[in-house]
Amino acid sequence: MTDGTAARPEPVRTPRFGLSGKLLVLTILFVMIAEVLIYVPSVANFRVVWLKDRLATAYTAALVLDAAPNGVVSDALAKKILDSIGARAVAMKMGNSRRMLAVDDMPPTVAATYDMRTVYVFDAIVDAFTTMLDAKNDVIRVVGPAPMGGEYIDLVMNEEPLRKAMLRYSADILFLSLVISGITAALVYLALLYLFVRPMRRVTANMIAFRADPENSDRVIAPSARNDEIGTAERELATMQIELASMLHQKNRLASLGLAVAKINHDLRNLLASAQLFSDRLAKLPDPGVQRFAPKLMHALERAIAFCQSTLSYGRLQEPPPERRPILLEPLVEEVHETLGLGPDAPIRWISAVERGLVVEADYDQLFRILLNLSRNAVGAMESRENRDPGRDQIRITGRREGAVVVIEVSDTGPGFSEKARAHLFEAFQGSTRTGGTGLGLAIAAELIRAHGGDIRLVEGTIGATLRLTIPDRAVELAAHRGARASG
Repeated sequence: MTDGTAARPEPVRTPRFGLSGKLLVLTILFVMIAEVLIYVPSVANFRVVWLKDRLATAYTAALVLDAAPNGVVSDALAKKILDSIGARAVAMKMGNSRRMLAVDDMPPTVAATYDMRTVYVFDAIVDAFTTMLDAKNDVIRVVGPAPMGGEYIDLVMNEEPLRKAMLRYSADILFLSLVISGITAALVYLALLYLFVRPMRRVTANMIAFRADPENSDRVIAPSARNDEIGTAERELATMQIELASMLHQKNRLASLGLAVAKINHDLRNLLASAQLFSDRLAKLPDPGVQRFAPKLMHALERAIAFCQSTLSYGRLQEPPPERRPILLEPLVEEVHETLGLGPDAPIRWISAVERGLVVEADYDQLFRILLNLSRNAVGAMESRENRDPGRDQIRITGRREGAVVVIEVSDTGPGFSEKARAHLFEAFQGSTRTGGTGLGLAIAAELIRAHGGDIRLVEGTIGATLRLTIPDRAVELAAHRGARASG
């Protein structure tokens, strides 16, 4: 049971961490990753350059050794030279001789040796982080190329100055990375915010507003002038919203029409029943003219009552299935002619070109409704002209058999269908071409002909309008039938 209150739509939940926030975090993260990828080789390169600088300074010390008499210098001068380069010992090997400049007579214990003559990238990165992460003040030996034809230069030094220099460099790089990351992230964030996030936020807000009131044309998004994917999405969304609003408006009109028809259906049926009683009395009169037309009047009233009884069947999509049986097409076409009242003196000429004895397997009443609707549409189209001429204004009904298929064509010499009507020819309230028309005739005809397993379409390239009906005698593929006609 319901309490009579209308169901309210669930409120739209706003995400706590929106697209812009995620975009900012990802931008900062990716920039920091890029900075790390830059920092790793740069700190390794800094270590290599720092050690090569020390080797270049050691080369100066080697020159002092070479210039000294007998290669011997005083302890005071040796200490000054070594202190200036931050080394504990310097040696240069030339041929079979090795000259050394040292402070202590006892050589220090070397923890690691690094040969700068051949440096590999991966080894340089590993050695750089080993130096920074090792807190011990170890003594290291650095080997480099020797000048003046020497074989190599040895440099023995404490590792602590190198570690401090690398840490200072890392701190500078970190600070610079933070500044660059902040500026880059801000610029990228603002650019993406303007180019993507704000338009997406606008589209999202419009979709939420349109969902709340889809029939309000003011809720349709106004597309921007952008030519990229965002602009295309906005234009497609606007088109979809317009079509959806129009569809909902049309369905409301159909619902209102169904309610109005339901209200008048009962009274109209009673009026037709009263008219049927009067026709029964007319049938008892001895006048020959009355005797001739009274059965037709009674039949027409019976058909009108049956139509009234099923007035809402189209709106409910509940047209009864056709009761198909073999019927002669010529008498049915003649009955349509008489129902339209197009006599010899009518301003519109009626032409029937149905093959003699043509039999079609169809529901008599439904096929009558189809041809009557199409013929009335043709009459209405030609009556819209100011001057009518029977020599020009004509309705032609043709019928022929093509194998197991009966083809019926309803043609007129009227103004034809406009481009707008062609786009929605067999849709309810869409295919009318004259003022005051409802556009239901073609929709009803299309529904009934398809219930027979047939097809209806507009023939192009004809004067006025020509509608072709195809009704198979049994379940055959109409597409195969058309292909056979084309190949023949």
